[in-house]
Amino acid sequence: MTRPFLTLALAAAMAAAAAGAQAHHAFTAEFDGMAPVLLRGKVTKVEWINPHAWVHMDVVTPGKPTQEWMVEGGTPNTLLRAGIDRNSLKPGTDIVVRGYQSKDKACLPACKANGRDVTFPDGKKLFMGSSGTGAPKDGADPNEAKH
Repeated sequence: MTRPFLTLALAAAMAAAAAGAQAHHAFTAEFDGMAPVLLRGKVTKVEWINPHAWVHMDVVTPGKPTQEWMVEGGTPNTLLRAGIDRNSLKPGTDIVVRGYQSKDKACLPACKANGRDVTFPDGKKLFMGSSGTGAPKDGADPNEAKH
């Protein structure tokens, strides 16, 4: 191979790697670690997509209209390993999600949060986040070092 070709190939590989790294953001790029939320409501839809699954839910707060929230979870593979699958998050399932609201508090078209854990109707609580993203160390992540 010639030197110009190798240089061009290396530049293309670096650009592709940078684009992939930018697509998978750190927690602090979008979410506010000082804005914890506790969301109670029904699952309306789940998007099993990479790099993060999204759980859509209608949140009911007494005295307020129902509000749509989009909750970011870990990768579909991470959720499966934690015990969360398509059958456990069916539309209509009542859940409680503990997490952190997005920095954009406008809630348009829906409010967004990063989910740390989800509690199911039977009381089972499972970690639904991503490890190592910079989220606050709140005890939800079983992979966090215990002090």
